[in-house]
Amino acid sequence: MVMEVVLGIDNLIFISILSNKLPEAQRRKARRLGISLALVLRLGLLSTIAWLVGLTAPVFDLGIQGSVGAHGEPTFETQFSWRDLILIAGGLFLLWKATKEIHHNVDPRPNADLFDTAKASLGFGAVIGQILLLDLVFSVDSILTAVGMTEHLPVMVIAVVTAVLVMLLAAEPLANFINRNPTVVMLALGFLLMIGAVLVADGFGVHVPKGYIYTAMAFSASVEALNIWSRKRRERNAVSDQAG
Repeated sequence: MVMEVVLGIDNLIFISILSNKLPEAQRRKARRLGISLALVLRLGLLSTIAWLVGLTAPVFDLGIQGSVGAHGEPTFETQFSWRDLILIAGGLFLLWKATKEIHHNVDPRPNADLFDTAKASLGFGAVIGQILLLDLVFSVDSILTAVGMTEHLPVMVIAVVTAVLVMLLAAEPLANFINRNPTVVMLALGFLLMIGAVLVADGFGVHVPKGYIYTAMAFSASVEALNIWSRKRRERNAVSDQAG
């Protein structure tokens, strides 16, 4: 259950950043719809667990002889399953999306905050489509992780539902916090770049322990929290000096 919640952080960061691109009136709806789609996808995948496990079977082999590690294991896989292809495609999409958002934040377009009805409608559909795509990738990854930890379907269903409920409760505060702090936006986009790279590496058989990933994310978030606290202290001191 804890692992499902941790894996849901990736999805929640992506949903929060994307939903904040919409007009304020549509953000909550987009977040709730995106998280609801994640729940539907994961429960749907659990109902086809035998088919899902079959996604790990190789579908083709490049036939390339790769190098081997210290213990004789291959450093990367030349056989690819549907799961590998899904992770690679999702990781590449995440890398592209995060890079595009970083570029937009570094060099924003004029009048980026102005929305007309047509653009808002199109933007909402595009945001939901992108959320749905990443929901699928993260759902496959999280369900296969759950299958590896337990064979009991009711336990997996409870874990998935609990993780999505936590995402639903945390979505609004996280999205608002990211929106209020521009530097946090860049940090979150950096997280998405790292997650995309890890997904691509995982698809190629280079398995990075998730404990390392989330430890690095926690450390970076702690440093940013200190920066935010320091900025607020300086602002309060400046206000006090002006009042005095």
